[in-house]
Amino acid sequence: MKRKTRRLYMVLVGLCALGAVAAIVLAALEDDIVFFLSPTEVMAKEALHPDQRFRIGGLVEAGSVSKAADGVTNLFTVTDMANSIQVEYKGILPDLFREGQGVVTEGHFKGKTLIATEVLAKHDENYMPPEVADALKKSGKWKEGEPMSDALKQGHVPDSSKEK
Repeated sequence: MKRKTRRLYMVLVGLCALGAVAAIVLAALEDDIVFFLSPTEVMAKEALHPDQRFRIGGLVEAGSVSKAADGVTNLFTVTDMANSIQVEYKGILPDLFREGQGVVTEGHFKGKTLIATEVLAKHDENYMPPEVADALKKSGKWKEGEPMSDALKQGHVPDSSKEK
């Protein structure tokens, strides 16, 4: 066997081994991958697999927070000002959780309701999770650097075409 042929075989064996290792790593991480979606992106999807985990981000819709009869289950709506998703969460909500604030919820879908296993609330007036900010920017309802107005927090979108 010539030297070039042997080298070619070694390179091909090395690439196959690298591909096998990459496939094993991706298969191991498949259960830990969680996709982030805005409510608008969820509505655009035709079928949501009930076993797949998702992160949904947006603002807690004004007037949507309620507790179920058992006192532990919380129901609320997450919106990106274009579409809304109903969320059901069993447990104690974070201290900073309130209507009109940014929130990221993680869980799986049961029908059109997200059954959340984790709820994350923003930590101060100026912070918004990057995914939530991107979703609100895409919807055209918020621009970076602008404070969220009281109208936006209450679910009313200000008319951005009017000059102040």
